[in-house]
Amino acid sequence: MSSIVYFASARAVKWDYKYSLIGKLEELIKRLDFSQHIAADDYVAVKTHFGSHGGHRIVRPIFLRKIVEGVKAVGGKPFVTDTTRIMGWDYLEVANQEGINPMSVGAPVLLADGLFGYDSMPVQAGPILGQINVASAIYDAPAMVVVTHCKGHIQAGFGGAIKNIAMGGVSGQHRSGDWKQARGHLHATGEMDMVRNLELCTLCLQCYHICPLGAIQYDGEDISFDEEKCWRCGRCARVCPEGAIEPGGTRENFQKALAEAAQAVLSTFEPGKVLYFNFVLEVQPECDCMPTSDTPVVQDQGILASTDIVAIEQAAYDLINKAAPLPQSLAADKGLRQGDRILAEALGIDGQEQIDAAAELGLGSREYELVEVKEKGVS
Repeated sequence: MSSIVYFASARAVKWDYKYSLIGKLEELIKRLDFSQHIAADDYVAVKTHFGSHGGHRIVRPIFLRKIVEGVKAVGGKPFVTDTTRIMGWDYLEVANQEGINPMSVGAPVLLADGLFGYDSMPVQAGPILGQINVASAIYDAPAMVVVTHCKGHIQAGFGGAIKNIAMGGVSGQHRSGDWKQARGHLHATGEMDMVRNLELCTLCLQCYHICPLGAIQYDGEDISFDEEKCWRCGRCARVCPEGAIEPGGTRENFQKALAEAAQAVLSTFEPGKVLYFNFVLEVQPECDCMPTSDTPVVQDQGILASTDIVAIEQAAYDLINKAAPLPQSLAADKGLRQGDRILAEALGIDGQEQIDAAAELGLGSREYELVEVKEKGVS
């Protein structure tokens, strides 16, 4: 059984607002018919990624504003939200620097797990996770619109809507101090340990500065890893210029754990109360949480919209994999050509695994019908 996925191409075929990507987004919102999914006075979580200090390729505020306006038009009460990756005050400052604030998006901007990342509710997950703590504002919201910037990811290979709610819909911290009951639980499912090659290490301290948890310590002479604090997120390995840090162990469970966490988050909503927009724009090889934004690996494709998380993920991944790799990008560095599986080959990790896992859990269908929206106001 195939699902409908609406698609608005990034190409502007005429110099007219209705052919602009912003105008076509308005048409995508109309096609999804928010009134069928959002009731009057529903609090609606508009879940996105706030970005990072040094990064700049998030979903732009103008797009968030259009979605907020669509929610308001049917009587919903939207709030734009994410969960803590760094301490809450600092993360809200990052959002503001990225242009995401109440003035720009037309709605409150808040952290779903609270200013300190503690606000959450335990929800039963699958056999890998057991349970996961869903951020309170998402747990309690009657409806949600998942607004995702599609890109690569250091562990998942593909950062789409599944990753957005699996990692971004759960609490960043836990009041007990045990990261295994929060987002760190997901990172650690790969059973990895960070292995340091002393012969290659030059003590440049890039790993020390990028660690979000202070798990890498420097005493003025050498660095050390605190295994109890470490999430195994792999950022230190990614930024090491000498390749002196590598993740040991396996990542086999991580993709399945993402699907389990996404299922746990979605289980807190009634059927039909979650909508998805995937922005296949500025498809960089790294997540938006990294402190830099690399050159996109493929040209902008457009925006996808659907009520089926698996279908929209498959459509986004297919668009990226079928596109021509851009010059002066990681894809070009790897010698990839059109027809190659761009993100999987460039990163060495296949994001298809998480999509397959989500389908196996019954979250949606990999089969989809792509319906192109060419301009605003045309049915």
